[in-house]
Amino acid sequence: MVQIKTIGTEQRNPNTLEIDRADTAEILRLMNEEDKKVAPAVEQVLPQVEKAVDVIYAHMRCGGRLIYCGCGTSGRLGVLDASECPPTFGVEPGLVRGVIAGGPDALTNAAEGAEDHFEDGAKDLQALDFRAQDVLVGIAASGRTPYVLGAMDYARALGAPVIGLTCCPGSAIDAAADIGIAPQPGPEVVTGSTRLKSGTAQKMVLNMLSTAVMVKLGKVYSNLMVDVCASNQKLVARAVSIVCCATGVSPERARGVLDEAGFSAKTAIVMILCGVDAGEAHALLQRVDGQVSAAVLSRPDGVQTDAFVRRL
Repeated sequence: MVQIKTIGTEQRNPNTLEIDRADTAEILRLMNEEDKKVAPAVEQVLPQVEKAVDVIYAHMRCGGRLIYCGCGTSGRLGVLDASECPPTFGVEPGLVRGVIAGGPDALTNAAEGAEDHFEDGAKDLQALDFRAQDVLVGIAASGRTPYVLGAMDYARALGAPVIGLTCCPGSAIDAAADIGIAPQPGPEVVTGSTRLKSGTAQKMVLNMLSTAVMVKLGKVYSNLMVDVCASNQKLVARAVSIVCCATGVSPERARGVLDEAGFSAKTAIVMILCGVDAGEAHALLQRVDGQVSAAVLSRPDGVQTDAFVRRL
């Protein structure tokens, strides 16, 4: 039997002992004050996040995938982060995957009992054909969830890197990980409701992991997401805006070049900055692993537009 009182995320918060008698404004003030503690807690674990980003990046460059695994809130956060990578960064849907105990139904319906099955973690990774070149991130606020531990045990047996994301330093998951990331935002406003500060801390770390890796993979130029997938009207408008921001051309010119580039903002930007056609822009990008800045700088004749020179 788990001793709840020994788990950091289950401790009572002395600042909210009378929240049940507070009016609406005071409830919200208390929550806001506690939420202010999350970012500083994440700041304390940035060195571990840095190590994790570098490991994920190295494995992705060699064909590996990033797999998130969790239960309940933690599992949903992993699935959320994974599902947002294709439209934001233009990656294939399978490159970043989220696995949640209880399967897809657990995304909208609580399946709390599913987290207790150690062996199911391994089974779900097997179903994804998880391999040594992939990277597993096991997510659990408490740091002790059997399902996640089972997945981590399977991944380590294959020789894959294993990262733990918890809110309990020294927990079983933290100890089992090659890299343990364990921000401590403190006791929850409502005791044990780890969808609150713990969930926010985990979301912040997941944002960092996926975004930093994608930046390193060339999915960002300056601070523009140049591999955005223009799959709806809003994203089409965003692609046009990105090309305008990167090059200084008019929206009409940006739209025309995007059409020539198969609506690849990255290709369109290189076309404009280097004064080349779509084929040459694509070739330049291929030679430098998709890095827009490097593609422009690598052009043999050294031609770059004023927009690129100003950015330097």
